[in-house]
Amino acid sequence: MNRLILTAAALGLSAAMTMGASAQQTVRMGTEGAYPPYNFINDKGEVDGYERELGDMLCEMVGVTCEWVTNDWDSIIPNLVSSNYDTIMAGMSITPERSEVIAFTQNYIPPAASAYVALSDGVDVTSGVIAAQTSTIQAGHVADSGATLLEFATPDETVAAVKNGEADAVFADKDYLVPIVEQSGGQLVFVGEDVPLGGGVGMGLRQSDTELRDKFDAAIGKLKEEGKLNEMIKKWFGENATVY
Repeated sequence: MNRLILTAAALGLSAAMTMGASAQQTVRMGTEGAYPPYNFINDKGEVDGYERELGDMLCEMVGVTCEWVTNDWDSIIPNLVSSNYDTIMAGMSITPERSEVIAFTQNYIPPAASAYVALSDGVDVTSGVIAAQTSTIQAGHVADSGATLLEFATPDETVAAVKNGEADAVFADKDYLVPIVEQSGGQLVFVGEDVPLGGGVGMGLRQSDTELRDKFDAAIGKLKEEGKLNEMIKKWFGENATVY
């Protein structure tokens, strides 16, 4: 997106922010709460992480009140469509298949690599048993790769499957796996080549909610233009994270 478009979007956002407090609405923000550093439940039992901080900031920018709702990953899109909440901020990659069902803002995480992690570097990820979270782009990739796909409901279970020998490797967002490998004390290692998948992570909304989508989209564009989004990405994902 060029600067002219970003500036126009910012002007539109500024106009939206002139609405009175009486017009403020509550927007229910759907997330999984189990995919750090994107989103997780902290020691206080509250949703935390990069997407919580970003989501609260976006809500303030567009003049709405955030209310965070957690939902299991495998039903997160159906429950959005069923109006159980109004947005999805859950580390969800933008794909053509998902865009047929819901609408996305522009991405707030650039397209980044997915990676394999195993107990040893001798694992053949093209023919082994690979664990992945169900209904993810990683699970779809493994299913098409010729390897044996072993699906789990949560990301924690995919890593546990490798540790207990149930799977040869786990395939997930590299941003999610990096701290897990670093904290494993050498037990876990990256194997194979990184794989670029998806169009980056964006906020999902119902296709009918065009006005709300446009407001959030403009706010994300403004944060990109000002460099604030890059600061947040580095804060949560490290100085070597992919930025805009």
